[in-house]
This record gives sequence, C-alpha cells and structure tokens, in this order.
Amino acid sequence: MKSNFFHPLMSNNITKDDLSKVINALKKNIILTQNKKVEEFEKKWSKWLGAKYSVYINSGSSANFITFAYLKSKYPKGGEIIVPPLTWPSDIMAVINNGFKPKFVDISLETLSLDNNKVIKSINKNTKAIFITHAQGFCGISSELIKYCKKKNIEIIEDVCESHGAKYKNKKLGTFGSISNFSFYYAHHLSTIEGGMICTNNKDIYDFCIRFRGHGMLRESKFNNIKNQHRKFKDLNKSFIFLNPGFNFRNNEIGAIIGINQLKRLDKNINKRNQNLIYFLSLINEKKFYKNFNLSGISNYAFPIILKDKSISKRDRFENLMKKNKIEFRRGNAGGGNQLRQPYLKKIFKNINFKNFSNVEIVHFYGYYIGNYPDLSKNKIKEIVKIINKI
Repeated sequence: MKSNFFHPLMSNNITKDDLSKVINALKKNIILTQNKKVEEFEKKWSKWLGAKYSVYINSGSSANFITFAYLKSKYPKGGEIIVPPLTWPSDIMAVINNGFKPKFVDISLETLSLDNNKVIKSINKNTKAIFITHAQGFCGISSELIKYCKKKNIEIIEDVCESHGAKYKNKKLGTFGSISNFSFYYAHHLSTIEGGMICTNNKDIYDFCIRFRGHGMLRESKFNNIKNQHRKFKDLNKSFIFLNPGFNFRNNEIGAIIGINQLKRLDKNINKRNQNLIYFLSLINEKKFYKNFNLSGISNYAFPIILKDKSISKRDRFENLMKKNKIEFRRGNAGGGNQLRQPYLKKIFKNINFKNFSNVEIVHFYGYYIGNYPDLSKNKIKEIVKIINKI
C-alpha cells in the first residue's frame, strides 16, 4: 500500500466556492448576526425538504433541546419518550433535561434505527412521543408505525442529523413527524461549519421554536396575532417581553451563506454518496461483514461495517489493520455505540438486561463506520476494501 495512503472520515466539505461567497459578503460589510441570509436559508431549506417552516440554529443538539422544550410546554407533567440506544447523547439528554423519561427500544440491523415492531409493542399510556434517529442515511420509519402513532395520538419526532435527503415512499425524512431536527456539523451532508435546523408543518410549533431560539422574546415571532400580545403587558417595554423561557440558540449570517451555497449541490452529492455505498457493499466480503442493509430511500452518511465473527481478538486485529493503513473509523458508530453503557446514564438506569438490546450490542462491540464523501473515487474505494477484506 502507498505510504501516503490516508482515508479520513470527511474531506473537503467546506469548499473554496463556499468560502468565496462568504468573502464576497464580508466585503459588503454585512450584518454578521442573524439577519436576512438566515431567513433566506430557512426558506430555501424548507422548500428543498418539503416542510412549511424551518428554524436555523447553532447546532443539532440545540434543535433536540428546543424540540423537547416544546413538548414540555405541551406535556408539563412529562411522560415517556421511546428512544433508540444507538444515537447521539444530546438526543437522550434533551429528553431527560426537559422532564421526560427515555424508554429504550432495540434497533434493527437493517436500518440501524429503531425496530418499529418492537416500538409498537413498547407503547403504553405514558408514551408521549417516539424519537426516531434515522442513522447513517437509512430510513427508520414505517407505515405501520405512522398509522399506529396517529391512532394513539403519539408524537413522532425525527432526528435526521445524519440523513439529509433520505426518503420513505419518495417523501423526504423529516416531513413525517410533528418536528424534525437536522445537524449541519462539518461531516454531514450539508455543513455550515456548526449549525442545525428545526422543521415543522405546525404554525404553533414553529412560533414556539423561533421564540425559544431568541431568548423567548415575543418580538421574535413572525405572526402579528402573537406579537400583539404585548398589549397585555402594559408595564413592560414591548421590545423586551420574554413570553416563555428561552436561550440564545441563534446562528449567524456566515453559516447561512455557506448553507445556501451548499444547497445547490446537495442532491448531486447525495447521489454520489449513494453510488459509493452500493459499490462499497458490492466489494466487501459477505462471509466477514454484514451486508443485509435496507437501502430503500438511502442518503448514505458513511460506510457501515459490522463484523460477522463476534470475536474481540479478531475485532482488535481489524482495528489495528485500519490504524496501520490510516483508515479513520468510529467503533459503535455515532455516539459511541449503546448509550445504555455510557457513564452519564449509569445513575439513571441500573440493572439493565443487555440481552434485550442484542442488535445494538452487536453494533456497540463489532460495528463501525468509515468515511464516505462525494469526491471519493472508485479506485480509492477498491483500495479501502482490499485492506479491510484482509481481516
């Protein structure tokens, strides 16, 4: 193998063209804090996604927090939120910090997302919402779950941070639930360096989120019937009425400019990532690696790898092989694998029977992802597979 061989998790996700748009804007001495470009990005993202409203914020984690702050306003006594054990910690902490109890349900290996059949069996009178993480560009939702939740009046919340543009029945993920959350971190399909988006078709949810993003200020609302509530507070300056709790979760014009420019090539990039994944899966050794992923509607984020041989010593040799050949990887996938094994949950969840989470345990100990990005060539994919097939 070439001595200069290196395969990072992400490459060239903020381009010179993106930065040139920022430089041109800076030459015009624009306002840098949240302003017209943020609003333009929100509208263009909504159109691309197929949602009525979008709220651009500083991270996907903040999107999670605001989402469950909204649910807290709707269900002040709390309740249970069904969550996957394979997700990012901020998903779980958003649930806990807003007074809800996470109820963990195992994943499906085909999608790396919640096993929908097990979810339906786990729903009870205390269930307020299902928090679906569409992991690594796979679709984690089904018609059966959508229909059941509608019948039982249970919210569906979608975490689409790793799955921009993925679809179910030709409709983009992030448009099935009452609220969806996106991340624009550097490694994701679209990046604004840091950043996130909350999307919804519900006017009241949108109004809550857009005010919560800006300290809970009444003046942040886009609706006159809400803004006119200032008349109720004659002892207050109408520019500084904090209608509900909130924080500064706003983003800025620079991120929005990059996001607007990246939107132009997003569909093309998604298509190339998907082609890369299909080619990668066609080459890896099916005797050594799990390959039975559900590729319907995919928008691949990274190449998934699951070892079939459940041997710790062989796993360690596999990791050494990748390190030796300078292939960056993440064991356990995003979030470090099974969240129920993480220290921040140890005091909350005790005496866990990990046999009830057999699939996420496989991913935790024997699952990985490695980088996939639009400018990755077929020749390099061949080189990568040649290396990993040696295990």
